[in-house]
Amino acid sequence: MAGVNRPSPFDLDEDQRAILDQADRFARNELYGLSERMDAEEWWPQDAFAKIGDNGLFGVTIPEDYGGAGLDLVAAGLVLQGLARWNHALALAWVAHDNLCANNIYRNGDETLRRKYLPGLCSGRKIGALGLTEPGAGSDALGSMRTTARRDGDDYVLNGSKIYITNGPVADVILVYAKTDRERGAQGISAFVVEKGFRGFKVAQKLTKMGYRGSQTGELVFEDCRVPAENLVGGENRGVAVVMSGLDLERAMISPLCLGIAERALELSVDYARTRRQFGKPIGSFQMVQSMLAEMYVLVEAMRSFTYRTLAAAAPLEIGEGGRGDIHMMTAASVMHAAESVHAVLDKAVQVHGGTGYIWESEINRLYRSIKLMEIGAGTTEVRKMIIAGELLKGMKVDD
Repeated sequence: MAGVNRPSPFDLDEDQRAILDQADRFARNELYGLSERMDAEEWWPQDAFAKIGDNGLFGVTIPEDYGGAGLDLVAAGLVLQGLARWNHALALAWVAHDNLCANNIYRNGDETLRRKYLPGLCSGRKIGALGLTEPGAGSDALGSMRTTARRDGDDYVLNGSKIYITNGPVADVILVYAKTDRERGAQGISAFVVEKGFRGFKVAQKLTKMGYRGSQTGELVFEDCRVPAENLVGGENRGVAVVMSGLDLERAMISPLCLGIAERALELSVDYARTRRQFGKPIGSFQMVQSMLAEMYVLVEAMRSFTYRTLAAAAPLEIGEGGRGDIHMMTAASVMHAAESVHAVLDKAVQVHGGTGYIWESEINRLYRSIKLMEIGAGTTEVRKMIIAGELLKGMKVDD
């Protein structure tokens, strides 16, 4: 880019670069030092979210009136990318809080809910989560939902459980989906804001994971949990619309998480190739190592281009526009490509590091153990392929 005075259409502009640099600098100085203990002990740093909030890195897509930054999805993706380079566990917690919970409440909640919950979420003084997946449901999260909610006076009474909930064990505010009309199946689902102090709510267990270990994941149980009727989000039996309104935004936001991890893995591998010596010379002088580094670089740069393009395409989405068409296909393709690419990058990174990469305590090993989640969470790779193919083949006639 030397000698170029303005960004090309395929690069970040000056303001976007400043956002990424701010997130990178903050995460390197404040969050990187927490990552080793988080992984070793599944430890949650109690003051981390408050620090993130104090630095203006929450509520990126939420207007300033509610405590947010009033920026767009591209800016949010850049913040996530910067955090993921230095502490991917907290980056995952960040996206579950900021995108899945806070942004969903902003996009679908009424003014009362916005005023009540968004300032605390944007400041990081409250931790948010999304409660959708249930035991035994898997990819059919909506169709297989068993958690129910029935109206009882001024409350709804929730019964059921949720599993694999990121931030669940530490969350103060959870956006929970439950069936309010069993006869209507998936079209009878509603969304509710549940607080951790509501009677009948509890964290059943904290789950121990292979990767992202510092990010708290758990099972949530609702036993006659009473939720005020005003905490209904988007209207009764409108839960599917709430899910679909943020689905493509969620998928677009997974890609920068993968990108940040891949960037860090490439950086570590280049440094290791320069300093690790074998046969009297740096291993970076060996053509096989050079080949792996070159392949990693190409994968990272392809991820970067597709990630930024998809974030820019998804940023203007209004409520109700997601979940179908070209953007639905693009977000599925972006996260599929990013997840598979970060897998390939980390596989090569461990190979470059050799025995060091196989040791649990090494940073490259910590990154390697993170990669599989992105091929499973938020819709598996196989579901993403079904979405892409389904959009490509729309209108095709099938013989009986």
